[in-house]
Amino acid sequence: MKKFIIIFSVVVTLASSYSQNKNISEGNIFDGEPYLAINPLNSQHFVVAWIGYIDSTRAWIKTRVSFDAGETWSGINLIGHSNPFYGSADPSLDFNSEGDVYLSYIDFNKFLFSGADYVRKSTDGGLTWEDPVEVINVNSDPGKFPIDRPWISIDRSGGNYNGNIYVTTMNPTIFGFLPPPYHPYLTVSSNGGSSFGDWRYLDTLNWLAGNLIRSPMPMPAVSSDGTFHAVYVSFLYSQNPDVQYIIASSSDGGNSFTYHPVFTTPFQIEDSLAKKGYLLQADPSDVNHLAFFSVNNLYGDLDIFMRESYDKGAIWSGAERVNDDPVGNNRMQDLLWADFNNDGDLAVSWRDRRNGNDSTYTTSYEIWGAVRLKDSGSFSDNFRISDTLIAYDSILANPGNDFMCIKLVNDTLNAVWGDTRDGHLNIWFQRTAISDVVSSVDPSSKDKTGTPDKFFVYQNYPNPFNPVTTISYSIPQSGLVQLKIFDMLGREVAILLNKVQSAGNHEIKFDASDFTSGVYFYRLQSGSFSETKKLVLLR
Repeated sequence: MKKFIIIFSVVVTLASSYSQNKNISEGNIFDGEPYLAINPLNSQHFVVAWIGYIDSTRAWIKTRVSFDAGETWSGINLIGHSNPFYGSADPSLDFNSEGDVYLSYIDFNKFLFSGADYVRKSTDGGLTWEDPVEVINVNSDPGKFPIDRPWISIDRSGGNYNGNIYVTTMNPTIFGFLPPPYHPYLTVSSNGGSSFGDWRYLDTLNWLAGNLIRSPMPMPAVSSDGTFHAVYVSFLYSQNPDVQYIIASSSDGGNSFTYHPVFTTPFQIEDSLAKKGYLLQADPSDVNHLAFFSVNNLYGDLDIFMRESYDKGAIWSGAERVNDDPVGNNRMQDLLWADFNNDGDLAVSWRDRRNGNDSTYTTSYEIWGAVRLKDSGSFSDNFRISDTLIAYDSILANPGNDFMCIKLVNDTLNAVWGDTRDGHLNIWFQRTAISDVVSSVDPSSKDKTGTPDKFFVYQNYPNPFNPVTTISYSIPQSGLVQLKIFDMLGREVAILLNKVQSAGNHEIKFDASDFTSGVYFYRLQSGSFSETKKLVLLR
């Protein structure tokens, strides 16, 4: 998006120009953990899958389809069990390049110590599903039961491994204590899901998941050049005294991997009910750009954070806080998700308690979001996705509601989540027009002649850049102006400006020919005013 981006909040009663929140599960027992997929060939074609009950005995995977962007939905489709004594959980979805949709899920019985992960294919948009194909089962790695939380990700790059189906899994907790070590797992299909090859550990020597985190969930993403990535958590003192998040990357269809650290954090005992699942996303507009999202306690309570890499995971930025409620306000945020659109714009969502009554998991909550347009260095003001403050219900203490899901397509945010506003956990759907919450202007539209009435620092353009970028700013009064560049560690690496300037609109070029690729920051100071923004040098 070759523009300067100015992000501002728009006061709206409902965070959508389309409709109020819509209940799409319509259940009366328990419906949770939804996953939304949108056909890359038809942005009006939605498929949603979730965990649900039709009685109180066992869980099923339920699906619905919309061919008009969520205005109307098909009937609810129950996915059959591979064993009449099994229950199902953990659905995820993805499309291939031809518009076929695939569903992954676990089907098991913890009392029988039996079950497997399966993938089903639909060639009619999710209205019907083919027979299940086993991916990995409880006995594949004896004593480790490697079938928990299967995530599916499909290569749509058009490259050598186009159509590869990647399914990641982990050791579970549902079968009782399992002896360490623990591992993240990967299984790949190279024939369109007709069968899956041998499973493999994603971790390896010096990059082991370790002995202390029983379920080191691998979160996958496939870049637009076909590179497979997955981030998993590790805690092995001989390897690192802190908890470490590690990215494994493969450019040859999962045959070999390189490894890099994403970040480390001290081990912390936090609210055991909070849903702290993490997420990796690949930017379709930039094969080098990855974003990792996590729920962390860096400022005294749980917040939503993002870290980015612009070199395929080799180097990562520091943590950027996404939720904009007051720092350290003793309010817990969790249940995150995020998505890029094809232009590289980014949306993030989460369960938010800023308007709740206390600091606990059991207070009232809402679903909130934020958007960052491609060439912007900052997120929009946070906005509400759900249209009501929802009272806590004790059903949220149960497993099966660990994730929500969003998809950003063109300029519309589509969200599904579980909440308890009607006394049951149900799946709700919302479409949000990005124009309701952000606005952009082309730099040529800025008034170059008038005197500004306030300080303003624009995002540099282009961003990322190589090696020259332009930084524009406005100052309402004459005075000493300093513009400095800092590296990721906060060290001053360049002074672009240090002189008195008159009131008006100014710009300066930054030539980074002598700098290495990476994330930098520029800070403008004048009098008591100071503002810092991020810029990315990508060679």
